[in-house]
Amino acid sequence: MLNDTLKNHHLILASGSPRRQQFFKDLGLDFEVRLKPIKEEYPNRLRHFEISDYLAQLKSLPFKDELQPNDILITSDTIVWNNNKSLGKPSTKEEAFQMLQSMSNKTHEVITSVCFTTSSIQKTVNAITKVTFKELTKNEIDFYIENYKPFDKAGAYGIQEWIGHIGITSIEGSYANVVGLPTHLVYKTLNHLV
Repeated sequence: MLNDTLKNHHLILASGSPRRQQFFKDLGLDFEVRLKPIKEEYPNRLRHFEISDYLAQLKSLPFKDELQPNDILITSDTIVWNNNKSLGKPSTKEEAFQMLQSMSNKTHEVITSVCFTTSSIQKTVNAITKVTFKELTKNEIDFYIENYKPFDKAGAYGIQEWIGHIGITSIEGSYANVVGLPTHLVYKTLNHLV
C-alpha cells in the first residue's frame, strides 16, 4: 500500500539492525540497505529524546552529499532511559549485568528516534514506551547474557527474547518501538512526506 505512494521514491535504510530491516520488509517496503560507519557520540548536555534525536540525525550526515532528488534516507537510534541516564549498548558482560540489574523491579523508558532525510528536507520523529521489569535474579540475568549475548542492544536486552518473556510485567506504548523501530510513526511519516 505504502509502496504505491512511494513509487517515485527510493528508500535507503541506513541500519545494520536485522530487526529494523525485518520491520521494513513487514511493512511491505522496497528499500536498499546502505551503511556508513559513524562514531555515536553526543554532547553531555543532551537529555532523554534529545539524545536519540541527535544520534539519528548524526547518522544521516555521511550521506548528505550523495542523496538524489528522489531518495529518502532513514536513520534511527534507540536508547534506554533509566534513572535519568541513557543506557546504550553494553560492551562487556559486566556492563550488561549492571544495566539489567539497574532496571530490575523498575520502570524505564525506551526511546527510538527516526530521521527522514531527503535532498531538500529533514524530519525527525520519536516514540517513547514505558517498560516494567519484575525483580530479576542474578541467575536469570547471568543466564540471559550468557545465552543471548545482548551486546548489540540498547539497555542490554531484547524484549522479543527470553528476558522479555519472563521478565517484563507491563508495557505502555508501542511494542515495535522497544524492538527498535516505531513502525506506526514510520508509516505515518512516509505517507505525509511525499
